[in-house]
Amino acid sequence: MSGLRALSPLIVFLCLYLVTSIVVNDFYKVPITVAFLVSSCYAIAITHGIKLDERIRQFSMGAANKNILLMIWIFILAGAFAATAKAIGSIDATVNLTLHVLPDNLLLAGIFLAACFISLSIGTSVGTIVALTPVAVGLADKVDIALPYMVAIVVGGSLFGDNLSFISDTTIAATKTQGCDMKDKFRVNSMIVVPAAIVVLAIYVWQGIGVSELTYTPDIEWIKVIPYLVVLGTALAGLNVCIVLMLGIVVTCIIGVATGSLDLFGCFGAMSNGINSMGELIVITLLAGGMLELIRFNGGIEYIIKGLTRRVNGKRGAELCIGALVSVANLCTANNTIAILTTGPIAKDIATRFNLDPRKSASILDTFSCFVQGIIPYGAQLLMAAGLAGISPISIVGNLYYPFTMGIFALLAILFRYPKRYS
Repeated sequence: MSGLRALSPLIVFLCLYLVTSIVVNDFYKVPITVAFLVSSCYAIAITHGIKLDERIRQFSMGAANKNILLMIWIFILAGAFAATAKAIGSIDATVNLTLHVLPDNLLLAGIFLAACFISLSIGTSVGTIVALTPVAVGLADKVDIALPYMVAIVVGGSLFGDNLSFISDTTIAATKTQGCDMKDKFRVNSMIVVPAAIVVLAIYVWQGIGVSELTYTPDIEWIKVIPYLVVLGTALAGLNVCIVLMLGIVVTCIIGVATGSLDLFGCFGAMSNGINSMGELIVITLLAGGMLELIRFNGGIEYIIKGLTRRVNGKRGAELCIGALVSVANLCTANNTIAILTTGPIAKDIATRFNLDPRKSASILDTFSCFVQGIIPYGAQLLMAAGLAGISPISIVGNLYYPFTMGIFALLAILFRYPKRYS
């Protein structure tokens, strides 16, 4: 029961936020901040063996984790850049350029391909979401597409590269823990997820046929497209995402002042509004980090690992166990890299015991962690996308074609022992 008790804060959160929202058919009825506050207080209350001030200190250590704080700096910079770019007209200019370049019937597929390419190049889903979500929001308004649907296209494409990129944290973690080369893991991984991406791309091409055509040709203010070109270019060059966003803010302000769209104090005001708009997102991230740390501290993750590895039998069962192991760990940590680092050594032991190919086990770790990370409403990807779009993260989940397809293909690859050479 101690293991279940350790995991119960996550169950409380899911019931309060997800189940209640589904029952009342309104995803705005229970604010996600309140759901996390209640489950965090509950996590502190059920933690035994230490005094109350020690429990709160442990909770605060989770909230102050270096990965959590880095995420918050990115949220702050992303909010400042997005609001400033919108204020000077960069988003409208970029949207108009996209509408010129892509035919209406290829608009959805084009956004998905762009997200796949950018994330594959820069190795981060969050960076891709920051760059493309404002453009997707503008496009949804112009061509009358449901906003959660358009944002989900960006999120799905961003996870494609996060899963495959050579410079992605998840790729590095998966290959290091399993003891294989990145190029070999890429080869196996691509055999599983590229077919999934092709299926989703075909769906977007088919659904794009019904996209309504514009009755006018919008003008493009080319100079105002430059901030997004700078962000994309520096990201593709491999610069740190914080540096990328700071450069984007500086260039945006310079162009805003030069074109008369904003004066210097107007830029400061726009940046302030953007940072303030990320307030809820920052609170959610801190509460989630603290709650998940108490789950770990109380032995919740260790309980999961022992439970899943108890009845492993045969290669297929071993691979399913690795997939389940990293998936549940990801649910409890809301960070796919940490989930891989946590379960990687256990996965390596399972792979050695049942003679699994390390390239396949690394691929399973990375793919299942990215699948779960992409669909949990309290993960950085959906929180960031929802924050930039001004919608509920839950509203995006049902439109996530690629993450769910990727998860299905990964499961089928285990059940049907594919690719044969590595199974």
